[in-house]
Amino acid sequence: MTSTAEVATYLDQLLETSAIPDYGNALNGLQLENDGTISKAAAAVDFSSRVVNLAIEQKADLLILHHGMFWSGLKPITASAYARMRLLIENNVAVYSSHLPLDRHPQFGNNVLLSHELELKPSGDFAWYKGIAIGLKGEADLATADLVERSRAFAQNHGGDAIATGFSGNRRTRRWAMCTGAGASAETLEEAHALGVDTLIVGEGPHHTAVQADELGIVVIYAGHYATETLGVGALAKHIAEKFNLDWTTIHAPTGL
Repeated sequence: MTSTAEVATYLDQLLETSAIPDYGNALNGLQLENDGTISKAAAAVDFSSRVVNLAIEQKADLLILHHGMFWSGLKPITASAYARMRLLIENNVAVYSSHLPLDRHPQFGNNVLLSHELELKPSGDFAWYKGIAIGLKGEADLATADLVERSRAFAQNHGGDAIATGFSGNRRTRRWAMCTGAGASAETLEEAHALGVDTLIVGEGPHHTAVQADELGIVVIYAGHYATETLGVGALAKHIAEKFNLDWTTIHAPTGL
């Protein structure tokens, strides 16, 4: 058995939780305490009834999330919200969540791990938010079609799929940028264009980003919000399990998006 507080403090320091700006509903860090000790960690992307039930089935007493308990904002603790909270407390499950601090982490972050999965070598930062870079950029020389296929294979292996904006069959990717999750926006596209990026890899984005990308001469690969954010929580759970001699598991609950 390991102290919940000790693990949470370690994660806060590792991820620089207090130093990284984030959206208000992220509430990064320990979101729900338990009786003070843990023996098994479970990693999941989203907080949902399905995830809570699977964590309990797998006898986890620490749930590590990317999108935490309050992601959808302030709501009364009634109906399914009450049922989830009751299950967590009755089964002594603590909850720790990390959003942008995990996205950007140089070792366990979603972006760096996805770049490895796609066989891309980062050389700089991308997707700046309040003075902090969340994503990565780099140089390459490969057929864009090959990069799309790598992204598709990755996404399909994680419960989703990948699509790309149009391009000619002989097009090559020479400068790429990446921002997992909801990474496609007017701002990231303008940043990519200013950097001379020709291919942008994201999880998802609104329809207008595909139109804007075509105007800027950028191909956007939408590899799935869920799929592109599975890697960080799993790596984090594995790491603390090894450091604190815990059991660990991943909970696969794809959204299809």
